[in-house]
Amino acid sequence: MIRDTSAQDRLIQVKPSRKKKLLWIGGGVAALIVLALVLPGIARLFSADASVSASRLAFATVERGPFVRDIAAEGQVVAAVSPTMYATYGGAVTLQVHAGDTVKKGQVLAVIDSPELVNKLAQEESNADAMEVDYLRAQNDALKQKSQMQKAYDNAKIDDQTAKRDLDRYQKAYTQGGVPQMDVDRAKDAVEKADIALQHAQSDLNLNNNTGNFDIQAKKLAHDRQVLLVQDLKRQVDNLNVRSPVDGQVGQLFIAERATVAKDAQLLSVIDLSALEVEVKVPESFARDLAIGMTGEISGNDNNWKGIVSAISPEVVNGEVAARVRFDGSTPKQLRQNQRLSVRILLDHRENVLTVQRGSFVDESGGSYAYVVRDGIATKTPIRAGESSIDKVEILDGLKEGDNIVISGTDNFKGAQRVVISR
Repeated sequence: MIRDTSAQDRLIQVKPSRKKKLLWIGGGVAALIVLALVLPGIARLFSADASVSASRLAFATVERGPFVRDIAAEGQVVAAVSPTMYATYGGAVTLQVHAGDTVKKGQVLAVIDSPELVNKLAQEESNADAMEVDYLRAQNDALKQKSQMQKAYDNAKIDDQTAKRDLDRYQKAYTQGGVPQMDVDRAKDAVEKADIALQHAQSDLNLNNNTGNFDIQAKKLAHDRQVLLVQDLKRQVDNLNVRSPVDGQVGQLFIAERATVAKDAQLLSVIDLSALEVEVKVPESFARDLAIGMTGEISGNDNNWKGIVSAISPEVVNGEVAARVRFDGSTPKQLRQNQRLSVRILLDHRENVLTVQRGSFVDESGGSYAYVVRDGIATKTPIRAGESSIDKVEILDGLKEGDNIVISGTDNFKGAQRVVISR
C-alpha cells in the first residue's frame, strides 16, 4: 500500500470576493442598458422592409411660404426684324456696301446687271406704243364709219321727206283730175320705199356705233394690258437695284463681289438694331405653361431689363421650344447681335404655399407618394403634388409643415413600405 498525503489535506472554505461580485453586478447592469438601447433598433430593423445608408440619400423639410415658378435660361440677342435680300432676277451682282455698314431705308445695297430684262422692257414698251397707235386708229376709224352711216341716214331721211311731198302733191292733183290714179299709186310706192330705206339707215347707224365701240374697247383693253406688262417689267428692272427695307446694319454677305447669281439667290441680310429680342430655348415640360405676354427679366453686362414674351415656336426640337423675349421699353443701345444674355421668365407667384425642395422623388413617384422620415424610419406616404418650379414642388395633400422627407435616392428603396435609414 502506497502512502499519500490525504491524511495531511484539509478542506478550506473559500469566501467570495466582494470586488468580483461588484464587477459582475456592474457588467450585468451594463448589458441590460445596452440591450435596452439596441432592442428598439433591432425591433425597427425587423419591422422594416429594407435598410439604406443615409449617405446615399438627400433630405428636405416641408415648408410654408412664397412659391415662385419661373424659367431661367441663357439666350442670345437676335433682331426682331432681320430681312434677307434675294436676287429678283439672274445676273452679275455689284455690291454697294460691306458687312457692318450702317444703312438707311431705301438705300441701294447691290445692283444686278441683267441686259436680258432691260432689253425685254424696251421691246414691251415698243409694243405698248404700237398698241396705243392701234387704239387711236380704232377711235378714228369708228368716227369715220359713224360719219358715213350718219350721212346715209340723213340722205335716206331726205329721200323719205321728198317722197312724202311728192305723194301729197299727186294726191292733190288727182282730186282735181290733173293726174291719173297710176301716178298716185306710184308716189305711194316711192314713200314706202323711202320709209324702208330710212329704217335700214337708222339700223345701220346704230349697229355701226356698237361695232365701233366694241372695236375701240378691244383695242383699249389690249393696250391697257400691255401697259400693265410694261409697268411690271419696270418694277423688275427697278428691283435690280436691291434696296434696304429698314434702317439698320448690313449683316452677312452671302455672295462675293461681281458674282453671277440665279433668280431668288441670297445676297445679303440687314439687321434692324432698333428692335432687338432675346431668343431662349425652353424645356418642353415648361413650354406648355409659357404664354405670350408673360413678364420676365433680362440680365447681362451688369444690367437688368424688364422683358415680355413676344413669340413662342409651335415646334419642339430636341426636347426644347424656342421663345422670344422682347425688351419692355426702348432697346438698350449697347447690345449686339448674337450676344449672350440671361433670361428669367415668371410663370406663377403665390404666397403661403406648402412646398418642399425639388428632387428626383417627383419623377420617380409621379408625385403620388413620398418617404417621410421619423425616428430613422422612412415610411412610404401617399401625397398629392402640384406645380413644380426649378427648385421647389408644391404639396397639395399628404404632408404637413415640418415633415422631413427623402427627396432623392428613393430608387434604392425599390418601392418598400418602410425603410430603415442607417447612419
